[in-house]
Amino acid sequence: MIRCHELTVAFGSKAVLDRFSLDIPERGVTALSGPSGCGKTTLLRVLAGLERPQGGTVSGAAPDQTAILFQEDRLLPWRTVEQHLTDVLPGERWGEVPALLSLAELEGEEKSFPSALSGGMGRRLALARCLALDARLYLLDEPFAGVDLPRALRILERLNALPAPVLLVSHEPAILARASATLTLDGPPLRLSS
Repeated sequence: MIRCHELTVAFGSKAVLDRFSLDIPERGVTALSGPSGCGKTTLLRVLAGLERPQGGTVSGAAPDQTAILFQEDRLLPWRTVEQHLTDVLPGERWGEVPALLSLAELEGEEKSFPSALSGGMGRRLALARCLALDARLYLLDEPFAGVDLPRALRILERLNALPAPVLLVSHEPAILARASATLTLDGPPLRLSS
């Protein structure tokens, strides 16, 4: 189990996390829902080691065992779909590219550049690249933005079957309903909604 214990993060006088605690199951998708600005992204950044909390601890997954999908795709325009994956995979794992493309429903796009992809396809490529990192914890910030709902639900089912836990942020009711667990949050400071 991955445990956040009494995490505290403040920016100036604004507390974003104030002794926030959360246990993340060892498998399945835990979806976080809540209003913009309540602290969800800050929580993901702390778990990824990109934001240092002023207090509290995270145990069960070190930052170097964590993969994060940001709200922005951050694709390289000069790299093909396939190269985006081989860039993060060690050479002995390049054989996994077809499975990653299949998971993200991008078969047949191996040689395409990001400029030839729709917004939803770019998002799915960014997700496949994140999943290629073979992490102990996956943090996904709005992974299905711009992805049609039937496709997003199929991909979500595949995420639920991963051997590592997934913590994702979404506002889409159908995604929240199909996650292994859903937490409704409020804030700031971030807290479970009553």
